[in-house]
Amino acid sequence: MSQPATPAPTRVTADSDWYAPTRISLGIRIGDLVFTSGQAPVDENGETVAPGDFAAQARQAMAHVGTVLRHAGSGLDRLVKVTVFVTDIAHQALYAAVREESYAAPFPAESFVQVAALADPAWLIEIEAIGAVG
Repeated sequence: MSQPATPAPTRVTADSDWYAPTRISLGIRIGDLVFTSGQAPVDENGETVAPGDFAAQARQAMAHVGTVLRHAGSGLDRLVKVTVFVTDIAHQALYAAVREESYAAPFPAESFVQVAALADPAWLIEIEAIGAVG
């Protein structure tokens, strides 16, 4: 009995692909799943937004997650797994408030992880996610 063919990965992009200069895909869709790259608090030109303002950076990163999911045929309402990287675990309550603005039940699985640093010292948060399509 033969196995069904695994669908080829498809690069997800957006009208303004803030990661294109770094040769990183905003996301990859394979079958009915989309995997985002870590979404940082940057504007459409890749410049850091709101240095020092965790809530504003969290909103920007979450907005990017939503954009990538939408361009792959998914959305924040189809989140399956979210991994949040922060430079200070004390921001967990602030992130919870932003999360409440962004999506509702059923809530995705989530990991909230403090790291020593992110790719840019001005970044306080980076969010990666997996969403369902269809």
